[in-house]
Amino acid sequence: MSTIVSIQSQVVAGHVGNAAAVPQMQDAGFTVLAVPTVLFSNHPGHGRFRGRVTDPALVADLLLGLEEHGVLDDTVCVVSGYLGSRETGEAVAAFVDRALVAGPGIVYVCDPVMGDTGSGVFVAPGVVDVLRDELAHRAHVLTPNQFELGLLVSGLAVAAPGEGSVDDLAAAARTLIGPVQHGVVVTGCYLVDTEPGVIETVVVERESVTRVPSIKESDAPNGTGDLFNGALTAALASGATLPDAARDAADAVSRALRWTAEQVSRHLLLPPTGWEPAAR
Repeated sequence: MSTIVSIQSQVVAGHVGNAAAVPQMQDAGFTVLAVPTVLFSNHPGHGRFRGRVTDPALVADLLLGLEEHGVLDDTVCVVSGYLGSRETGEAVAAFVDRALVAGPGIVYVCDPVMGDTGSGVFVAPGVVDVLRDELAHRAHVLTPNQFELGLLVSGLAVAAPGEGSVDDLAAAARTLIGPVQHGVVVTGCYLVDTEPGVIETVVVERESVTRVPSIKESDAPNGTGDLFNGALTAALASGATLPDAARDAADAVSRALRWTAEQVSRHLLLPPTGWEPAAR
């Protein structure tokens, strides 16, 4: 059975970080090795929480231990999300370098979690720098939201939601596509011609742009980006193209949001196997 190494936040209550992403990859048939960059009782967005950022030396040691255990022999993807500290990002970069030597076919998917429109940057000092200067250059696939794309690109302003065109967005994203990158998947996009009540995922590849519209749900709980990244990684590891993987991931998020609303939950909930939302 193929393996995915998932390096991101972990919460006890709710589906955020690994708690949202890992089930998507497990349901697709992969063995998932989850390394926590933070361990919190719940998402800090709920106002009160307990826990702490994982010691970067511990993260580095856990990753080294996985290598020594031989897991890279059948690893197909490495995925990273919320980091917790700059030093953790550096440990992830070093691990990715070693992983790609051990398994040149491994795909690295980086969700550069840094902030969002409205809330601004919400990560520790230095995290934006390590994502922009180190991890973005190593990633085969980047999955920033529209706000985070603006933090990653150099020398270009990314238009605010509702103002920029898809051509502007694609031009900015293509500055991040280098020799190893497959493409950039920009989530949470609201462009000048986006239909009311819709939110878009825009897949930017070297020669093409694919727009994936979804119904915008009001008051979406935390964790949708992590769920998206897990579902996208699972689809890519299963052989899907990047646009098809993005469509699968957007559909997984939509289903989870419909189920969460139906259950009247403040936490993101994952729908049970076989559940399908009613037609609208």
